[in-house]
Amino acid sequence: MFRWGILSTAKIGRDYVIPQLQDSENGVVSAIASRDHARARAVCDRFGVPLAFGSYDELLASPDVDGVYIPLPTSQHIEWAIKAAQAGKHVLVEKPLSLNAGEIAALIAARDAAGVVVSEAFMVTYHPQWHKVRALIAEGAIGRLRHVQGAFSYFNTDPSNMRNNASLGGGGLPDIGVYPTVATRFSTGQEPLRVQATVEFDPDFGTDRYASIKADFGAFDLSFYCSTQMAARQVMVFHGDTGYIEVTAPFNSGVYDHPTVVLERQGHDEATIFRFGEVRQYRLQAEAFVRKTGGSDDEVFTLEQSVLNQTFIDAIFRAARHDSWENV
Repeated sequence: MFRWGILSTAKIGRDYVIPQLQDSENGVVSAIASRDHARARAVCDRFGVPLAFGSYDELLASPDVDGVYIPLPTSQHIEWAIKAAQAGKHVLVEKPLSLNAGEIAALIAARDAAGVVVSEAFMVTYHPQWHKVRALIAEGAIGRLRHVQGAFSYFNTDPSNMRNNASLGGGGLPDIGVYPTVATRFSTGQEPLRVQATVEFDPDFGTDRYASIKADFGAFDLSFYCSTQMAARQVMVFHGDTGYIEVTAPFNSGVYDHPTVVLERQGHDEATIFRFGEVRQYRLQAEAFVRKTGGSDDEVFTLEQSVLNQTFIDAIFRAARHDSWENV
């Protein structure tokens, strides 16, 4: 069994990732670290984890940890991912991996020097609904893809939440704007050429609270919006000349809604609906990652893919500042 260590007691780890790591078929959580040892011990007791550490460095030095999951604030991701790789640990790090694409080169170098697996935790790329979308597009189920449309929003004005802290890497585009970009790139295998964007910043937090984006992929366009201060909504639609695909719970499947892919085809009276039941995408992600560390050919989200996606996000911010099309 692969022995996971968790760097921090962040909410996403407690509520989503740790339970699914514990339920995975090839891994177990063996250690949790916090800068507050008592807090680490409390979370360990909650999940039956044996080792609690009062510092991240202690966990990275432990011989009882094979790899780490890092749900720290974005501003600390690269620093601790590099330290983990240098300690010989495999690394699964929460998205967004970095504050800008240029930061990732140092992590790639550390990964290659240590010979470990390092991956950004885009759990959606492991969900079978997205593999179905990719297959439907590839087989021409909707004809020629012309337009992709997406939305991801929630309402959060809590000043203590790191998503509303610009210095920690908070904001809508880093937190949720990365999902429509990843989903489009994953499903189509294509990369954007240029972007236009409008971005609105919160005057108190300094974080982007609303963004509206148009991206030119050459053969098709992507338009999406994201917001941290709008009513919750998630949707992705892939529209072709002979049909369209709608993903009703594209990102937080099972939480926002049940995962369903709807295929509507011109000339067909009824839609074809693909349902996916109680898929645990964080578990699927962990299991694929662990198999990859053992030398399998599982598809995991690579750092090279992270560079491409973060380059897209960086271009969106530049386009908003310049109020013009920006090359990606």
